Amino acid sequence: MSSLIDKKTTGIVFSIQKYSVHDGPGIRTIVFLKGCPLRCKWCSNPESQLLKPELAYNRNKCLGLEKCIRCTEVCTAGAITQGEDGKIDINRDVCSSGLHCADACPAGALIVYGDEITVDDALKRVEEDEMFYARSGGGLTLSGGEPFQQPEFATALLREARLRHLDTAVETCGAAKYEEFREALPYINTLMYDIKSMDSDKHKEFTAQPNDRILENLKRIREEFPTLNIRVRTPIIPGFNDTEADVTAIIKFLEELPGDKVEYEILEYHRMGQPKYESTGREYPLPADLKLDPEVFDGLKRLVDTYNS
Repeated sequence: MSSLIDKKTTGIVFSIQKYSVHDGPGIRTIVFLKGCPLRCKWCSNPESQLLKPELAYNRNKCLGLEKCIRCTEVCTAGAITQGEDGKIDINRDVCSSGLHCADACPAGALIVYGDEITVDDALKRVEEDEMFYARSGGGLTLSGGEPFQQPEFATALLREARLRHLDTAVETCGAAKYEEFREALPYINTLMYDIKSMDSDKHKEFTAQPNDRILENLKRIREEFPTLNIRVRTPIIPGFNDTEADVTAIIKFLEELPGDKVEYEILEYHRMGQPKYESTGREYPLPADLKLDPEVFDGLKRLVDTYNS
C-alpha cells in the first residue's frame, strides 16, 4: 500500500497524550483509538469502549439553564432538561448523539470523546516532539481502547510512522483477529500485551469475553515473530487475579512460549478512571471500598521479579 493512501486513512481518536514515560521505551506520544471488545470492570478509559464519538458531561462546569440555554437550543432530541440544581440533566436514552450541544457549550461542560482524523494529521502531532524521542529512545505508542478495533487505521499509522523513522509501540488487550495483528506486526518495535487471567470463565466474568483468542494470539505472534520485543502486563485486581496462583499460572504460560523470553509486569489496581464513568453516563462496576493490599502486591511483584531475572 502506498504512503499516500496510508496518510489519508482515517480513524477515530479520543486523545493524543504527549510526554508519556510509562507506555513504552523513552518519552512517547500516545494516540488513543476508540473501540474495545472487552468491558473490564476496572477499565480506566471507559470513554474508549464505543467505536464512535461519545458525549461527556462535567456537571461542575455547567453554568445552569438560568444563565445559558445554548445546548437546549441545538438539541433536537429533547434529551437535555433542567435538573434540581438548575444545571442540565441528559437523558442518554433519547440522546441522538448529534453532539452539536458540545459545540454550543461555552463553559466546556459538554465535550466529545472521539474525533475522526487522518493518519497524516495524527503523525504531525506526534512529530512535534521528535527531538525528545531521539534523545530518549521514545516515539509513538498506539493505545485505546483496543487499537485493532480499527485495524486499517492502526496498521496505516504504524506503517507510516516507520517510514518517518519513528519508534513504534502498541498497547493491546489481544482480543482481535490474528490476521489484523499479523499485518501490523512488522511495523511494531515494542508490543505491550495484556494477560489478565489464565482462567477463561473468570476472565469472561470480569471482562465480558473469554481469554482463548488472547492466549492463542500471543502464541502465534511468538511463533512467527520470535525476537519481537514483547512486554506482557497484568493489572492486579482484588478478588479477580490477586493471588500467587493467578500470577504463577501466567508466568508458567510465558515460560512455555517459543522464541525470546518476554518481559512481564504487574500493575496496581487504581480508580483514577472513575470520574469518567459518571461523565459518560456509566456506573463504576466495582465496589467503592475495593482496595489492593500493598503487601499482597509486593509479594506478587517478587514472583514477577524472579521470572524477569
